Amino acid sequence: MRKKQKLVSLSIVEVEYIAASMPCCEDVWLRKLFSEIFEHMLDTTLIFCNNQIGIHLSENPMFHDHFKHIDIRYHFIWDMVQQGALRLQHTRTNEKVTNILTSLLGKVKFLAFLERIKVVERPPYQGPT
Repeated sequence: MRKKQKLVSLSIVEVEYIAASMPCCEDVWLRKLFSEIFEHMLDTTLIFCNNQIGIHLSENPMFHDHFKHIDIRYHFIWDMVQQGALRLQHTRTNEKVTNILTSLLGKVKFLAFLERIKVVERPPYQGPT
């Protein structure tokens, strides 16, 4: 269940960085669960992000001087990237399939996204035969 965050951000970079830290925490929990159940370590988890500066912030500690005011719990993602547990990869905003749920799309883009998520049209009802 989602709820509103109780913080104010000064830039879109901070928003993307904070938003990327949430799936990071879930990833760590799932990694521990799967390693206990299956006794197998998972490969690096890939998280898609549409903000390149946020990606660089998670990979390069020299950028952290500019973002010291961000709460320490959101820098958890940096630790996970350094350990190799996860990696952030850039994706363009207009290529994010999740936009089908959050954005107003044209018919062509909408149908392309439906195809990418494997949603097929239901055949028309023929009635009892």
